[in-house]
Amino acid sequence: MPEKIVMTAEDIRRTLARIAHEIIERNQGTSELILVGLRTRGVPLAKRLADIIETYEKSKLNVGALDFSLYRDDLNANGSKNVPRTDIPSDINGKPVVLVDDVLHTGRSIRAAMDALIDLGRPRSIHLAVLIDRGHREMPIRADYVGKNIPSARHEDIQVRLVETDGRDEVVIVSPLNNHIVASQAEKTESR
Repeated sequence: MPEKIVMTAEDIRRTLARIAHEIIERNQGTSELILVGLRTRGVPLAKRLADIIETYEKSKLNVGALDFSLYRDDLNANGSKNVPRTDIPSDINGKPVVLVDDVLHTGRSIRAAMDALIDLGRPRSIHLAVLIDRGHREMPIRADYVGKNIPSARHEDIQVRLVETDGRDEVVIVSPLNNHIVASQAEKTESR
């Protein structure tokens, strides 16, 4: 499958620095702020954002990890029955929470994540930070902090690769080969 790199490691670094500054500015500091990364790639992104924010604010942030798989509306379809791995190191009641994910697409994952988070407590506010917003919403979900908008075709796949999970930092668009179209065109050519 052909790939096109749309963000390099340096692009990701700069983008996360910008998002971190936006989070600080919007929250007028970070005294009670909790960052919660969505499994899988949202967790290392949340940790990176926390590190950047801590550099500027000189205070340690609480960073958690949220597994929302049991809240997904497609649980039966994908057959996943994993035990949730949620780790929120602080009480979220009355505190501002920023959910962090790699790609915002249909909005279904974020809806499920908010349901899972609300079962843990009642935050003062929930904001959403994503590295990539690719559009194609099926739910009324909007990110508060967006690294990059990448309009893409529905058949394309946007993959965020991170050192922590994939051994390198990059964002790529993967376009599947239309094998059935290529094969049918080849058959037509052969029959002539």
